[in-house]
Amino acid sequence: MFRIPVILPVLILSVFIVSCSEYEKLLKSDDFQLQHDRAMEYYAEGDYVRAATLIERILPIYRGTQRAAEMSFILADSYFHRGDYIMAAHHFDSFIRDYPTHDKVEEASFMRAYCNYLLSPRPSLDQAITRRSIDQFTLFITRFPNSERVGEARKLVDEMREKLVEKAFQSAKLYYDMGDYQAAIIAFKNSLSEFPDSRHREEQMFLVLKSSFLLADRSVPERQLQRFQSTLDEYYAFIEEFPDSRHINEAHSFLSRALRVLDDDPVDDLTLENIN
Repeated sequence: MFRIPVILPVLILSVFIVSCSEYEKLLKSDDFQLQHDRAMEYYAEGDYVRAATLIERILPIYRGTQRAAEMSFILADSYFHRGDYIMAAHHFDSFIRDYPTHDKVEEASFMRAYCNYLLSPRPSLDQAITRRSIDQFTLFITRFPNSERVGEARKLVDEMREKLVEKAFQSAKLYYDMGDYQAAIIAFKNSLSEFPDSRHREEQMFLVLKSSFLLADRSVPERQLQRFQSTLDEYYAFIEEFPDSRHINEAHSFLSRALRVLDDDPVDDLTLENIN
């Protein structure tokens, strides 16, 4: 059976120890040129932790020089490759602000938005970062309309908009499930206004109607007439857009009840069929 010589692990460990020792000496060195050169080497080798650490130490010294822009971009990119998207987004943002005419600004603008895309949480959580990423991608598309990454940016924006659609629907549905029908109506309508092409549009319009009906039906008598009139308005808006909805029979029952309360003619089955 083949055995690795005992000396090989010892050699590897020795090289590692020497490497660490050299790096520690480098951190304490006053040779900024050497630190810069080694930072570039570490970056090229994929050692992003050491590259970023060295750059952060010497970047203030190189402020105002031609090297500063390159180092700033590499610092941001090193954080990105380390998976620290918060710091990467911060440094890409700083690079864009400090060097607005640099030839790396297009890439930095995309990466800033992409970092926030990667930080975007699931729909049930706060979506401030998602909106920030959408705004940044939109700015990127506007500023660099001929970029080869515009298509990718648009695809990611569409993906995040779907997350916002889901968040808006879930938030409004929570009010409905809690029985706060007035708040549910407002939330559903706000969601429909912001996302008129939502895949939940039929369900949301029906829940606006149902919330309106339940709010009216459970109101004190002096408020019922006005609220049932609102139910009629929501009914006609719903069936005009979704005449073949799976909710249509339940919608008709809301109409029947509303008309009875409003002292209108009772709506029999034949009339309901005509409405449908």
